Amino acid sequence: MTYWGQLGFQDASSPLMEQIIFFHDHAMFAIIMIITMVMYMSLMLIMNNFSCLNITESQKIETIWTIAPAIILLFLALPSLRLLYLLDETNNPLMTIKTMGHQWYWSYEYSDFMNIEFDSYMVPSNELNLGDFRLLETDHHLILPMNTNTRIIVSSTDVIHSWTVPSLGVKVDAIPGRLNQLMMYPTKPGLYYGQCSEICGANHSFMPITLEIVNMKYFIKWLNSMIN
Repeated sequence: MTYWGQLGFQDASSPLMEQIIFFHDHAMFAIIMIITMVMYMSLMLIMNNFSCLNITESQKIETIWTIAPAIILLFLALPSLRLLYLLDETNNPLMTIKTMGHQWYWSYEYSDFMNIEFDSYMVPSNELNLGDFRLLETDHHLILPMNTNTRIIVSSTDVIHSWTVPSLGVKVDAIPGRLNQLMMYPTKPGLYYGQCSEICGANHSFMPITLEIVNMKYFIKWLNSMIN
């Protein structure tokens, strides 16, 4: 999760989030190089006292500053298109979770396993245990197995919400009357927190998301306890 004063991304816990961070670093490197070059040329022009009133154009310079930005845009566009394709891919999911947004809580349904379903509300501040995170803890966690392709189908019953977990690199709008989907492949066990990222009313800030990623053995044990 994010800590106070943290300027960068949260630690990646899925291959998609790793690719997002790699692309961010790639784009930032290109931007820093461009800014450095522009600042250097600007200072050189300001400090240079030489001028020639007879020079009105330079075909060589105009060719360079037309072709160079096009090449830079290619280096940014190709990785971006590849990443967009990976984010939208939902091939061969092992399980599917249905997520519904409400004002102001989330409900989940494991439709592949005897229709296990429950609502997930934020734990009030006066009921938190020692070590719990304020405004992020929920009474029921969404439990998923790690190293497993999981498809999340998201919708809403009232207004537009947004189901977001930054550490896993997922964010999808929950729109009434429409189904959106995303694919997750968590690679590390633990608790992962998110929040609704679309302003949805007075209690928008009070509908957090808590994912509990566990190994497959524990996940099957939890399923059996829910069914029985």
